[in-house]
Amino acid sequence: MKDRFVNLHCVNTATDLSVEFGTTLSDVLAKLSFDRPYPILAARVNNAYKDLNYNVYKPVTVEFFDVRHFEGYRVYQRTLSFVMQMASLELFPDDKLRLRHSLGNGFYAEFDSLRQLSDEQVEALERHMHEIAARCLPITRQKRLTEEVIAEYEKYGFDDRVELLKTRPHLYSTVNYLGTMPGFFYGPLAPDSSYVDRFDIVRYYNGLYVALPERANPENVNADIRLDKMFDIFHEYQQWIDIMGVPTVGDLNRRILDGDASELIKIAEAFHDLKISNIARSIAEANEQRGVRMALISGPSSSGKTTFSKRLGVQLRVRGYDPVLIALDDYFVDRDKTPIGEDGKPDFEALEAIDLTTLNDHLRRLSAGESVEIPRYDFISGKRQWHEKPLKLTDRSILIMEGIHALNPKLTPSIADDQKFKIYISCFTSVAMDNFSRIPTSDNRMLRRTIRDNATRGNNALRTLSMWPSVRHGEEKHIFPYQENADVMFNSSLFYEISVLRALAEPVLREVPDTMPEYAEAKRMLKFLDNFVPIAPDEIPPTSLLREFIGGSSFKY
Repeated sequence: MKDRFVNLHCVNTATDLSVEFGTTLSDVLAKLSFDRPYPILAARVNNAYKDLNYNVYKPVTVEFFDVRHFEGYRVYQRTLSFVMQMASLELFPDDKLRLRHSLGNGFYAEFDSLRQLSDEQVEALERHMHEIAARCLPITRQKRLTEEVIAEYEKYGFDDRVELLKTRPHLYSTVNYLGTMPGFFYGPLAPDSSYVDRFDIVRYYNGLYVALPERANPENVNADIRLDKMFDIFHEYQQWIDIMGVPTVGDLNRRILDGDASELIKIAEAFHDLKISNIARSIAEANEQRGVRMALISGPSSSGKTTFSKRLGVQLRVRGYDPVLIALDDYFVDRDKTPIGEDGKPDFEALEAIDLTTLNDHLRRLSAGESVEIPRYDFISGKRQWHEKPLKLTDRSILIMEGIHALNPKLTPSIADDQKFKIYISCFTSVAMDNFSRIPTSDNRMLRRTIRDNATRGNNALRTLSMWPSVRHGEEKHIFPYQENADVMFNSSLFYEISVLRALAEPVLREVPDTMPEYAEAKRMLKFLDNFVPIAPDEIPPTSLLREFIGGSSFKY
């Protein structure tokens, strides 16, 4: 009877087990004893993310994780979204609730009708969600004929998911069930509804803010957010893509299949032109009103800060200014002098990774009218080089400086605050997978960075993915706390872009070996990209922000 058992190695306990053929991960977990301050939500099995209903049929290495893990946090978000979908359908069957976008440690939702819920209705929705959680409704996953899944979605009025399945046809499709209600979320879900009993709901603008536990401190659920500027940017773009008729991936795919890709590209790029022009006008007004001489541009990795800076410079020239561009990345210390983070690895996101002494000396000398030789950092060698032609400011100069720390007051303490115009830029992905599945902005940025670093910085996808958790940690520590200090925010996302990134990202991601932990992320992203009808990049203009990542830009970097 030996053939009835398979070997399993648990990373959490560093132990080996022999389990019966077909045993679920939940049953495996019941056999193990290790510190579990929070419920285990899912696991990494042979470097692929799996839910706890996964059956073991071959030798595996398993690592269990909770809400503090990046993927564990996604599992919590997905599962809570599923519970909220059921609760809203049961309480408000005449209206559709949509999860519009992520915001802080939660997400913003609103009804199609923009109905304003009373305090009593908000309390009823939250109470009903807690009741669903308390019922421990099982969450299961099945693979069924796509035509059967479509028919089931149609019964519930899930037109967004129907369109996605019809535009990316497969004979069989995966469907999730919360009890008997169908849904779909790309990635693992918790075993049942009881795993997501910590959340808070408050009224916010025209809808609701749903607060989740903080990933770093799950005991804390904070619904008191102060992200009004970011919300305004998200909401502006959400309204715009609704008008464009591409609020979900299924809608976008349909437009592409109908031959509208060229028009979508032109409109999205024109919208960027308009927004950048408006920001240049605001800087010109600030220069006239309070003598602003410096534009500081901050944002997380792969937001398109460099190309945005160059395009902003063009718009300032149109208004008669002489823009001078400086990239904070060029002031990196040599790689062997990079500070070491808490994980024992080089922390490229730390403020100390910038040569602050040299930077501030250069700013002081430029402000005094001196000529300054500016460094240029070579990412392949990890060494600083120097420009042959020095920079010098004129009376009409606006110094544009971009980098992740640009809005941190500690970066430029010698420059008076009223002399700075602060800009926050990020890739606020607006198109959704469907009404209850958001596309994380970090996924969009990771795709951009994977493609760019492979082509220009000597990093394959394995290295980029291995660095990404550190990058995300650095963003949470060094960038996000200062984002609301910006005078303006800019969304660098282009609603068509993931359809373009797909063809470039897939071969790079497929190179990640399944023997490495990063394979889980690579596989997750490949499954995600399969939902998009691809677009050829031919008609993307050479000045597009996207060209910074896919190549073919007319700007020099």
